[in-house]
Amino acid sequence: MEKTFKEKYLAGEIEFEEIDDYSYEWGISNETRTLCEYLGLNAEEEDAWVSESEDALRDMLDKQKKE
Repeated sequence: MEKTFKEKYLAGEIEFEEIDDYSYEWGISNETRTLCEYLGLNAEEEDAWVSESEDALRDMLDKQKKE
């Protein structure tokens, strides 16, 4: 199975801005998973992204990179 956006981002394989490409691809696909499942985000990360901003999500993910 292909890596999710989150897995690739945390591994340093892609830039954060590619989240837009992933979201677009999900939107035009026949994907049965929710967008956040497709991206590999958990509920807390989804909430930060939706309720706060992309920057809030990026900060959460960047903290995981350093652990």
